[in-house]
Amino acid sequence: MKFEIKKRDAAGRICRFTTKHGTVTTPNLMPVINPNKMVITPKEMKKLFGTEIVITNSYIIKKDDKLKCEALEKGVHHLIDFDGTVMTDSGTFQSYVYGNIKLDPIEIVKFQRDIGSDIGTILDVFGTPDQTKKEAEQAVKETLKRAKKSTPEKDTMLLACTIQGSIYPGLRKKCAQQLSKLDADFFPIGGVVPLMENQRYTDLVRCILSSKQGLDPSKPVHLFGAGHPLIFPLAVALGCDFFDSSAYVKYANDGRMIFPWGTEKLDDLSELPCCCPVCSKFTASELKKIQKDEAILQLAKHNLYVSFAEIKKIKTAISEGWLWELVERRANSNPYLLESLKELMKKENKMWLEQFEPISKNKALFYTGSHTIHRPIINRIHRRLLTRYKQNSDTTIVFPEGKKPYASFYSQRIKSILKKGNVNIVVHTYIGPVPIELDEMYPFAQSVFPETVDKETVEFSQQIFDKFLKEQKVIRWKENKATLEKIIFQEETIDMDLRKISAVADMQFGKDAAKALFCGDIKIVKSKKTGKIRNVYCDGQHILSMRASDGLFTLKIKGAYLLHTYFKYPKLRVTVENDAVSFIKEGKSVFAKFVKDCDPNLLPRDECLIVDEKDNLLSVGRCLLNRTEMLSFNYGMAVKTREPVK
Repeated sequence: MKFEIKKRDAAGRICRFTTKHGTVTTPNLMPVINPNKMVITPKEMKKLFGTEIVITNSYIIKKDDKLKCEALEKGVHHLIDFDGTVMTDSGTFQSYVYGNIKLDPIEIVKFQRDIGSDIGTILDVFGTPDQTKKEAEQAVKETLKRAKKSTPEKDTMLLACTIQGSIYPGLRKKCAQQLSKLDADFFPIGGVVPLMENQRYTDLVRCILSSKQGLDPSKPVHLFGAGHPLIFPLAVALGCDFFDSSAYVKYANDGRMIFPWGTEKLDDLSELPCCCPVCSKFTASELKKIQKDEAILQLAKHNLYVSFAEIKKIKTAISEGWLWELVERRANSNPYLLESLKELMKKENKMWLEQFEPISKNKALFYTGSHTIHRPIINRIHRRLLTRYKQNSDTTIVFPEGKKPYASFYSQRIKSILKKGNVNIVVHTYIGPVPIELDEMYPFAQSVFPETVDKETVEFSQQIFDKFLKEQKVIRWKENKATLEKIIFQEETIDMDLRKISAVADMQFGKDAAKALFCGDIKIVKSKKTGKIRNVYCDGQHILSMRASDGLFTLKIKGAYLLHTYFKYPKLRVTVENDAVSFIKEGKSVFAKFVKDCDPNLLPRDECLIVDEKDNLLSVGRCLLNRTEMLSFNYGMAVKTREPVK
């Protein structure tokens, strides 16, 4: 199995997952195939929707003598006529639904192996939401026991070991940790169908978070039974890679149509609010009049068109950096889903999610409602303001929200202020306090909030503002001379450009990074067109370039030397194994399998120092993974090397 991250946003990821029957791109949807009744064949699904992977049930195949013989003789791919990746389920869900099914856990794994499944599944014990903790513990214990016995039987088949634990986060995490120690390849999160059926989305979020927190991050994660697109964006943002859908045909049999916001009965619709090929070909009245079997087929197609379209939208959101916005917009269409987002506001959950959040994104941050202010990336910038930003004075002038960039909008006022004395200048915004030196930095400059926001956002941003200025004498700017007269005159020259690069360096690289970088004769080069800072030199050496896109620095090798000398190991370091040193010196990028260790504070898109096992500086680069991922993945790039030591 080969699994590697290509793009990311939130805890969501676009990955390449390679099996014996081809490569699958995640996030992805696996339509459930019933070999006894294929309303739409897998071959047709591949043609219509680009389906790369499907899931079928080995229990159904095994109990039917004809299907069993054909599958054993010719393979499951031949049985369902599909040349892509095939996953098989073990019958766990059927055991949960019908209760009287007798299956041998090891025999069903061997059977999946023998019929040529690309991914087989253990026979776990389904954990229901109404279980007591003791009952759930017993179910987890039995699931782990079966998993340990099953893994030696998989041969070349990839094996999915399902995480159980009912609604108890501690059990879920423990189960995931134990399963991660086994020779397993694929991790479904099981026992969640009853939660989704009853719209218990807060419990679902807890199940996903606790499972992910215990899992090896280098393996694919499958949310078992999550077939409705309403839940896809949130589940992907929390780290799920695969979904399976039997809903497309179950709902079609019941005359129901899937939409991104929910489900509608065809009989209740006078118009079809969709432009998929089915809804473009038929009107609502025409669909109601056609023969039942044909209607089921058309509704099933519609349901898959909508489901796959949502997966494509999620991939676009990951690539462009607006997955959280999609999550919030989808949640606004369902009160139970909206309520579940409160679980993500908890400090421990924001901190866990933050480690996967890139340091900046390709797209501006858009406000969608009260949950926006609690996004992990905003939590990070607030914490850095409180712990890394260095106040230049004990007096702060506070400006109200103005046009961006704030330094340009308030330029004349700032000049008047700084002629009087050395003070801090901060803009009071809905995203929180913005020191004037950081007004071009992501996400301060790259965020869009309306003129009026919700009460919760106002109150939360005020709390951060009060913490930020708690030791300061605060003067709120008013357009009169009296404001300037409050400033104590100090006869000194204030270099705002030096202030700016110092503030950004500390925020980006860590407290006192400015001391390390700007320790000599500093020359700042600006764009002739925009007047913005572009390059920084120290004693004639090019040490930094400031990116126009996010207001952060690109680290040059001379700047890397300064940081490497000043900061002790392991700060800002990615340590590579000795076998990779010669390749790094040639300018080759760092692959995850060669990473020996990494500063735990480094995040995706962070600038980093690449060093050998003796802490000799080899190169400078940009992280693509966080520490946990670098030490877990065996495939894919960990750091994009930019400038090796010469």
